[in-house]
Amino acid sequence: MTAHASGASAALPPLPGYPAPRHWRRVPVTGQHYLDLGSGRPVLFLHGNPAWSYVWRKLLHLLSPHARCLAPDLPGFGLSRHMRPSDGVPDPYEAQLEGLDGLFRHLVREEGLPERGWTFVLHDWGGPLGAAWALRNPGVVARLVVCNTVAFPFPEGFRLPFYLRWIRDHRPVAACVHATNAFARVAVRAGVHHPLSAAERRALLGPHARRAERRALTEAVRAIPRHPADPAWRLLEPPEGSPGLSALPLLLGWGMRDPVFTPALLREWIRRFPHAEVHRFPDAGHYVMEDAAAGLGDRIRDFLQETA
Repeated sequence: MTAHASGASAALPPLPGYPAPRHWRRVPVTGQHYLDLGSGRPVLFLHGNPAWSYVWRKLLHLLSPHARCLAPDLPGFGLSRHMRPSDGVPDPYEAQLEGLDGLFRHLVREEGLPERGWTFVLHDWGGPLGAAWALRNPGVVARLVVCNTVAFPFPEGFRLPFYLRWIRDHRPVAACVHATNAFARVAVRAGVHHPLSAAERRALLGPHARRAERRALTEAVRAIPRHPADPAWRLLEPPEGSPGLSALPLLLGWGMRDPVFTPALLREWIRRFPHAEVHRFPDAGHYVMEDAAAGLGDRIRDFLQETA
């Protein structure tokens, strides 16, 4: 499959460490791109913003001998079909949840994966999306792995970094960031504690190199809830009478040097889910799967075995 056929720019840079094209797949109806490696119980990896499935490459190689690893590019990201102004998406959350619906139907009906017993590995924006989808589809997800994200309103006193508030709250700033791709360019340097190689940075930035290919990145920041009563948080409320996520085995793998998802948010996870298994990675930043891949991969592997 060529980059053009997958919906990405025809001029992608080399992708060091990324699984070979024989592992590339596409959902025919929606054009979503995803990786498919290994065999066994399904594990779905949902990336954040600004990112795509490339950020999971190290964990995929570590875990694919133990599970069926599936890593999609969310609609508008990576090698999936990019969002155009004519798409007219009024609610980025609903659009992404519909994309997950389409992906799941494809994997179950056309690829023969089971309807239950899934593990979700969630990071950043993929966290609330995966959690909301799991709540809408009770019984599908059997366990959760959470990496620097939220699945509940921000706790009292928490504030996003100023640069995210500026992008979210001021259209001229968002337009400038969109034009320059500044958000992604800063993230590939400031989001890790151990610097990525120049080739890895180019690979992470490659699918969104052109201005027309990065709409989803800006829309995701603009959609960050502004206050506890924001309607987006209602997506994370369990149905009446349901225990919600608290009934699931939960592994927290946290990069402690994250400037956005700070230790305060990890403490809120622990307060809300005291049964969670917690692993802190002191020298990992926002992209904990880059900084602490080996340690995180070992813990996820053991977690899958222990909760089978």
